[in-house]
Amino acid sequence: MMVAEKPNVKKPRLPRARRRTEATRQKLLLAARAVFAEKGLDMARIDDITERADVGKGTFYNYFTGREDLISQMIKEVLNELRREMQDRCRDLTDINELLNAIIGVHIDFFRKRWEDYVLYFQGRADLHLQVSYSGIETPFIDYLETIEELVDSAIKYRLSKPVLRRLACAVAGFVSGYYSFAVISSEDEDVDKVLSSLRSALVAGLVRFIREALPEGLSGRGAR
Repeated sequence: MMVAEKPNVKKPRLPRARRRTEATRQKLLLAARAVFAEKGLDMARIDDITERADVGKGTFYNYFTGREDLISQMIKEVLNELRREMQDRCRDLTDINELLNAIIGVHIDFFRKRWEDYVLYFQGRADLHLQVSYSGIETPFIDYLETIEELVDSAIKYRLSKPVLRRLACAVAGFVSGYYSFAVISSEDEDVDKVLSSLRSALVAGLVRFIREALPEGLSGRGAR
């Protein structure tokens, strides 16, 4: 019996006006990444961004209400992408050592060729500690930490308290962001990612020990798989 061939169905294309709108937004985002990496979040001006994107200043306000809105949206997009990468890479991992190694590995792979995004990640995180920070950026950072917590919690047989999971998540995030921020300044001739990869086994060992010590008495030998 002959089987009828399935019709070659093409994916619907976005309307031309919408494609043009999205292309302009991407131009602004790429320009902003470059300007922020060069000048920092605080010193960069909207004029710098629109000039780099080769669009009028009025065009900027078709997409963003201001510089804070732009920074907030960019940080949210970067952290959401990083969260998806962690979830995809760690979905089937149940051994805590493998899981922690994978989480740190995702960060290394993610930022290896994305220095501009690392600037957003690092400076946005630093601004959370200031009295005046960019509105709305705390939410994507909290979601990011909670993703790490959920992944760690899924690989531990016995439930840890929320404060312990938060300290673990902060340790992972702090290790990556802190190391990068100093290594790129002081290690011009070194492969920063290679050195960071070699150090993560020590961090993982310390985190696993911390987990075991945080478990109820008598469970430390079997709670962290």
